[in-house]
Amino acid sequence: MAVQVLKNFINGEWVESKTEKYLEIKDPALDETVALNPMSTPEELEAVVKAAKDAFWSWRLTPPPRRQKMLFKFHEKLNDNAGEIARIISLEHGKTISEAKSEIVRGLEYVEHAAAICELLKGAYSEDVGPGVDTMYIREPLGPFVMLPPFNFPAMISLYFVWAIASGNTAIIKPSRLCPMTAIKLVELLEECGLPKGVVNVLNGTGELGNALIVHPDTVGVTFVGSSRVAEIVYKTAVNNGKRAQCQGGANNFAVVARDANLDAIMDNLVNSCFGHSSQRCFAVSNILAVEEVYDEVKERFIAQAKKFVLGRGADPGVTMGPVVSRDSLNQMLDACDSAIKAGAKMILDGRNPEVEKYPNGYFIAPTVLEAEPGMYVFDEEVFGPVRCFKKVKNLTEAVNVINQSTYGHTAVIYTENGSWAREFIRRVDTGQVGVNVGTPAPIAFYPVGGRKTAMYGDIRGRASDCVDFYTDKKVVTMRWHTPFEEGGEVKAEKLF
Repeated sequence: MAVQVLKNFINGEWVESKTEKYLEIKDPALDETVALNPMSTPEELEAVVKAAKDAFWSWRLTPPPRRQKMLFKFHEKLNDNAGEIARIISLEHGKTISEAKSEIVRGLEYVEHAAAICELLKGAYSEDVGPGVDTMYIREPLGPFVMLPPFNFPAMISLYFVWAIASGNTAIIKPSRLCPMTAIKLVELLEECGLPKGVVNVLNGTGELGNALIVHPDTVGVTFVGSSRVAEIVYKTAVNNGKRAQCQGGANNFAVVARDANLDAIMDNLVNSCFGHSSQRCFAVSNILAVEEVYDEVKERFIAQAKKFVLGRGADPGVTMGPVVSRDSLNQMLDACDSAIKAGAKMILDGRNPEVEKYPNGYFIAPTVLEAEPGMYVFDEEVFGPVRCFKKVKNLTEAVNVINQSTYGHTAVIYTENGSWAREFIRRVDTGQVGVNVGTPAPIAFYPVGGRKTAMYGDIRGRASDCVDFYTDKKVVTMRWHTPFEEGGEVKAEKLF
């Protein structure tokens, strides 16, 4: 396969960067370079911000129904090209084609929701808040927003930009340095829908480029999804420079298996919640807390099910788990296992260094399971790959206490058939999302998403109406008029009708 040199999209034109520095984009199953990602220059950064700024007022004054119609066309383009987009996702990320297609389905739902912008942009109006005084608010877009999507859902989360542009803003996408080709393909398709110049732009580079975009005086805010460490940095950088910031961080999620859980019904869901997308997703279950009455059975069934995954290149038929995204990521997971064992964790399913036919150089690790305790790195921190932990708990109270001690507050799940237990669990866990017999409770597109504690920096979540709140500002207008209703003086209300 020829190595593609990626381009930037600036003011409606795909242009080659003038940089001399490139990052290699690799097929993680082969450890072979498939593209070169340019480290864009400061001059290119200035050009892209200028394009987004110059395009703003024209786009802001474009009637929302016209913006909406472009999104309808974009939705059709995405749907028609879903197979090709899935192939690109699998190539640069490693996930299976099936997983890539499911990512696109959710991304399509984002576009569908954003295409309702005519309804979402409605303001409010109140008559006679004082004698002859009316008050209203209108939603106004703000300007160029910076979009910093992660590698793990390069289509779905890149598509956050549809809410920004639907609301009348312009957007600058700085794709993940590991998986930039998917975002580029999305914008290529959007361009075919009549995208005006400068409304959406793509600038390739590393985190340094993202930081420079955030602090630039002509950008107004940033949407970020990634690790909690970087989310905190991005958030503080943005707010210290007077920008809006919506920064979703990492996760370390828990699933609790109660003694009455229907193990026959839940096991597929539990296992796939742990290992789907090679566990490289913020909604993945990291730690399984099973109550002591069912602990041994849950563990035995879970391990038996986890052994059934078929490793290989994501595009190959029959493969159910692809590689992780990079060699560095793989090494971090292996280091986490080593440190866990040294700390006293017990390896109960060892998926390290698997033999994967035809792909000896790929970044593979099979499902790996340890019995671990709070205080161990592998239990407390996000291991962004298929390394999961088991812990026995006495009851649901202990389980909730373990969950709430976590520095993350992203997602917690309970498997039970007892409605009272589920209701109390929902109330007591300190997380942004809760699942009941649903191991990956990722909200549908028309509900907001985001965690608590270090899983979310900022007070407005992603997706849905929260996105519209983030990408617009409510301008409040208070009005009084002094001109008489009719010539000849003031007319009293009772004489008007």
